[in-house]
Amino acid sequence: MKSALKYLAIAAVVLSQACSDKKFQPTEPVVFSDEAGTERHFGRHDGPKDVTVMTQNLYVGADVDAVIAALASEDKSDDIPALLAAVATIERTDFPARARAIALQVKKRRPDVIGLQEVSTISVDIPPLGVSVHLNFQQILLDAFAAQGLNYVVAVRLDNFTAAPAPGISLMDAEVMLVDPSRVQVLSSSGHTFQANLGQVADGVVLLRGWVEMQGIIGGRTYTFASTHTEGTGPEELLLQLHALQIGEMVASLGAASPAIVMGDFNAQPGEPAYQVIRDAGFTDVWGALRPGVRGFTCCHLADLSNAQPQLTKRIDYVWTRGLGDARGRHSLQGQVSRYGDVPSDRIRNAAGQSIWPSDHAAVIANILLPWGRDD
Repeated sequence: MKSALKYLAIAAVVLSQACSDKKFQPTEPVVFSDEAGTERHFGRHDGPKDVTVMTQNLYVGADVDAVIAALASEDKSDDIPALLAAVATIERTDFPARARAIALQVKKRRPDVIGLQEVSTISVDIPPLGVSVHLNFQQILLDAFAAQGLNYVVAVRLDNFTAAPAPGISLMDAEVMLVDPSRVQVLSSSGHTFQANLGQVADGVVLLRGWVEMQGIIGGRTYTFASTHTEGTGPEELLLQLHALQIGEMVASLGAASPAIVMGDFNAQPGEPAYQVIRDAGFTDVWGALRPGVRGFTCCHLADLSNAQPQLTKRIDYVWTRGLGDARGRHSLQGQVSRYGDVPSDRIRNAAGQSIWPSDHAAVIANILLPWGRDD
């Protein structure tokens, strides 16, 4: 990437400051020791015996990294071509069509809580070029839910990075947590911006990430939920360190909360530092626990979502739990976990009749059974 040196220079300051802050140290595990069971309770949603969550990176609809690289380079002649290419891709990837497909999946799975990443607000007006695009992903998705008879509300939203590189052009990215108010009573919610962030990488482009957090009651039981999206732009050697710092901040904020469910796009694969940070904080990787040996890749399809066959080669989207069962053994986690957007039958038609995927990421949906004897 043309702007790699700029990222490294920014990150050197950010990382040195973050590393000196002791509050980012992960907490000790807190895990209940009650034996779980599956035979009579799976998927019934009968009171406090199970909870279902879904995490979905909605995908902004184009290769934002390519645009940022063009804007951050000294050569300004590539700025407008990069922007126009992104607009064309956003039109092809047709978020309203994708939102309708996601709504159908939500209607089928009925998650109690949904963590969303890349909830974008896009505005592009370039009259001389005849370009006018305005998309509010949050409202489009909620409207698609309503059309399916679904009632989900925003429990918490955090606006992340902003990009306004030129007059008439803006993009805002957000983390959003939705809940079904008929099943979830929200007690408190908050949004948090990571202290370890890249910050400004080009004129009008500020890369900030964070997480949203919510405490709620489902079936008479109180849970803590969090959803995050770590940084995805920059050299790999930088991001490995940055992801670990960002996840460290989140788990430190969560403290010893239990039961707790964390989800999101970690941009980190199993075995990488960020993965180790949350595991060391006592969280169980739901996919790894319930489907051991199954790769479960979630990223990433082509930028224009046109690939006929899946091109998922990394597992970076997760659901994690604490206080609901161990990865293995007598008190192991019980339930089911699956993906959406990972097989050709999940493809949909855009407004032009072309086949596309519902996102460049597969969603992860987990139904977790509560340990026996923990119905309070």
